[in-house]
Amino acid sequence: MGNIFLRYRSCVTCFIIASSVHYHTGIYGLDESDLDKVFRLPTTTFIGGSEPAISLREILKRLENTYCRHIGLEFMFINDVEQCQWIRQKFETPDILKFTNQEKKRLLARLVRSTRFEEFLARKWSSEKRFGVEGCEVLIPALKTIIDVSISKGIDNVIMGMPHRGRLNVLANVIRKDLEQIFCQFDPKLEASEEGSGDVKYHLGVYHERINRTNNKHITMSLMANPSHLEAVNPVVQGKTKAVQFYRGDTTGKTVMSILLHGDAAFAGQGIVYETFHLSDLPSYTTHGTIHVVVNNQIGFTTDPRMARSSPYPTDVARVVNAPIFHVNSDDPEAVIYVCKVAAEWRNTFNKDVVIDLVCYRKRGHNEMDEPMFTQPLMYKQVQQQVPVLKKYADKLMSEGVLTLQEYEEEVAVYDRICEEAFTRAKDEKILEIKEWLDSPWPGFFTQSGEPKSLTCAPTGVSGEILQHIGNGASSVPVEDFTIHSGLSRILRGRAEMVKNHIVDWALAEYMAFGSLLKEGIYVRLSGQDVERGTFSHRHHVLHDQDVDKKTCVPMNHLWPDQAPYTVCNSSLSEFGVLGFELGFAMANPNALVCWEAQFGDFNNTAQCILDQFISSGQTKWVRHNGIVLLLPHGMEGMGPEHSSARPERFLQMCNEDSDVYPEYTEDFEVKQLFDCNWIIVNCSTPANYFHVLRRQILLPFRKPLIILTPKSLLRHLEARSHFDEMKTGTSFQRIIPDEGLAAQNPDDVKRLIFCTGKVYYELAKERINRKMEKEVAIIRLEQISPFPFDLLKVEIDKYPNAELIWCQEEHKNIGYYDYVRPRFRVTVQFKRPVWYVGRDPSAAPATGNKNTHLTELQDMLDVSFNLQAFEGMTF
Repeated sequence: MGNIFLRYRSCVTCFIIASSVHYHTGIYGLDESDLDKVFRLPTTTFIGGSEPAISLREILKRLENTYCRHIGLEFMFINDVEQCQWIRQKFETPDILKFTNQEKKRLLARLVRSTRFEEFLARKWSSEKRFGVEGCEVLIPALKTIIDVSISKGIDNVIMGMPHRGRLNVLANVIRKDLEQIFCQFDPKLEASEEGSGDVKYHLGVYHERINRTNNKHITMSLMANPSHLEAVNPVVQGKTKAVQFYRGDTTGKTVMSILLHGDAAFAGQGIVYETFHLSDLPSYTTHGTIHVVVNNQIGFTTDPRMARSSPYPTDVARVVNAPIFHVNSDDPEAVIYVCKVAAEWRNTFNKDVVIDLVCYRKRGHNEMDEPMFTQPLMYKQVQQQVPVLKKYADKLMSEGVLTLQEYEEEVAVYDRICEEAFTRAKDEKILEIKEWLDSPWPGFFTQSGEPKSLTCAPTGVSGEILQHIGNGASSVPVEDFTIHSGLSRILRGRAEMVKNHIVDWALAEYMAFGSLLKEGIYVRLSGQDVERGTFSHRHHVLHDQDVDKKTCVPMNHLWPDQAPYTVCNSSLSEFGVLGFELGFAMANPNALVCWEAQFGDFNNTAQCILDQFISSGQTKWVRHNGIVLLLPHGMEGMGPEHSSARPERFLQMCNEDSDVYPEYTEDFEVKQLFDCNWIIVNCSTPANYFHVLRRQILLPFRKPLIILTPKSLLRHLEARSHFDEMKTGTSFQRIIPDEGLAAQNPDDVKRLIFCTGKVYYELAKERINRKMEKEVAIIRLEQISPFPFDLLKVEIDKYPNAELIWCQEEHKNIGYYDYVRPRFRVTVQFKRPVWYVGRDPSAAPATGNKNTHLTELQDMLDVSFNLQAFEGMTF
């Protein structure tokens, strides 16, 4: 542990106790004779028990026993006297670490299972990676104790996240996943199911309901699937935990809790740990306390702690949220179990995070094939001499007369037999069913076989009466005696005028999408930086009284008497952590619209790990559907390279659609395309289409992530408005918006057909009018970019047989959509017609920082777009 210091004060004396047997009494004006003097104990300590006064010698002895043995405590930084006193009482009370013989036997039995499970895997699959927990076998009894105590306090749902080390053991002995399901994962002949690509066994998650044998209570447990990005699952676990608490009405975390496991190097080194901690006490993100368990094997792959962190302990990050930290020697199982019991009681009492630091070792290399002696020779000479904790504890209990050697051997034999029988059954498994490892099932949403109940989607429009009602709510203040800002009064009057004329802008369309879903009982959650007002001051979903501090109103929650609730919450300044949190929130319930909005789309790349490892690939790896919506403000507005591009090319590059195959058309083509894709990417050019795509996200019979490239200048563009008629019953999302002007009336006379997406349409349309080329140039908007609307585009291309085909984008050529759409257009025209590119030249930066350069580039793009001779004599 190193030196662990406790400063203990009373009004007359001050002691500093160090982990040393020598007390430097002379420093404090004391000598050897003073050690036998009796001192009256202050009320701030509990070392006396029922004794009001004890000798200095006994004081020192008891303090050393509490703070300088196998348990080290960090809590004096907590700025709450009650909490500090609570911890002192739990550890200073004399003889507090007492266990009954029955408790000791249960602990031994759990150690047997933990240890023999690893030894069984090592015997059967000696050359397989399994990332065993040898050296910290006490982890399994530790977790089971946390769960036992938590259940006794009312918890009946535990959501866990952890890295790969020890995962199989946790699955087997904590979650209690069937052993044959685990063992069959090692069979190289096991065929993959058709459900997806799958993942390695030590990344898989699981959902399991069972009876807790200790207290005979029902418990639901889920271990979240996790990639090799060790701490990335942390916010996902917290988001799902928050969601389950929310849907169950658990406002204090008394029935649902989360447990997070960490490695020492990752806990200190990964920034997502800090981001997740800072969500822990935010009103819309708190899970009312998480128990963190750090498997501190004092090495990170091959890196020593002195090279892996600058802090004394790997757990120091937890101090920022006043979480107590309990360090404990993992070779002392009883100390570990006691610490875990206190941690569970702490969480139940104070609803705050707590950290358990299991100081242990890693028996083997980073994996079972790795040679640790290359880089830590002296450390691993010591490790090789270590007596396993199971033997140490068994010998201790036998010396105490708690059990006999025969009883111990019988316990071992029983579990060995369980493993062997499961191993035999595992041989009968022929196909790996990924759905057996689903961590977030949605009972009743799919069929029993996990398929959608249909491949149809109802029209997304709603009645004019509903639109009118929501519009009225969006343009008024629903509570009395509430003073709003004069500027906001002007905005509300503008909304009222639009509603009167049956017109919506972007903010109103979103309001109507959310409000109509709330009426249908669909919970809506919108989270992100500054989303309450909106980065561009367009949303204003939370009104603030100008005279009363912290008095707010959310009009969306006053639309209907029996509506679903609406949550809109400004987040911390985090993308990685908050997007992961919202992803986890969306896992809990398919019948909810969960949206995360980036302040600017450019900032989504700080959450790239969540996008790559969880959102884009989550279904194919883990059969995990998710309907999260990402709102990414995007558009070249002359705002510089960090406020212009949501990097759509990166999202498109991760789409699973084959660019070289023209799909077969069927009646359910549109919905089947959506079902087969891994995520949906749209760039809506009208408020009505934005309204429809949000509603479609819920009305689809399955769930896919939805990436929406949202506008900035279009939020107030007078042309970017929609009529109620475009949103009424019977209307739906338009994957493309055809040209409906003069060009469409005489398609044979059209000389150029421009395809585009998003804001650039309005610039092209304006330029076309200025040049009086409405008959010669048709403009078609791709609203849904992926899945690619092959069928609709073929119809439009065939409609204009004499037109030159152009793809126009405002982004640079190597950025944006061109690399995605080009091969698909070529397949659509069967390689018979070229599709020319118009847009900015390739660039390493997504946009210029010079306003004049921006405008020059824009004008050059428009000039080429309407120069009908621009590509004469050129070969494609």
